[in-house]
Amino acid sequence: MTSEEAIALAETKFWEKMTPREIATFQAHEEKLCMPFDVFHKAIEEALGRPVWTHEFGLNAEGIKKELAGDAPMPTMTDILNLIPAEKRIVVGI
Repeated sequence: MTSEEAIALAETKFWEKMTPREIATFQAHEEKLCMPFDVFHKAIEEALGRPVWTHEFGLNAEGIKKELAGDAPMPTMTDILNLIPAEKRIVVGI
């Protein structure tokens, strides 16, 4: 899908008639963002039944797809944090 096609599709608000799982599955397998990111983010969290950290979209897209399909378990917090390169990782516990 081209950028222009993704924009045209987004203008239809097609996701408004879809379930969170349908939204998450569609967008996770599409290279171009076809809806507002917050819509996709909320849908994927509902579909997976867990919080999804923003960095997971860029650093673990394949893992998210596998988790959605039921082919991978839910990652642990350690797994999620370890997606961030060690030299860029700063964790503050409160």
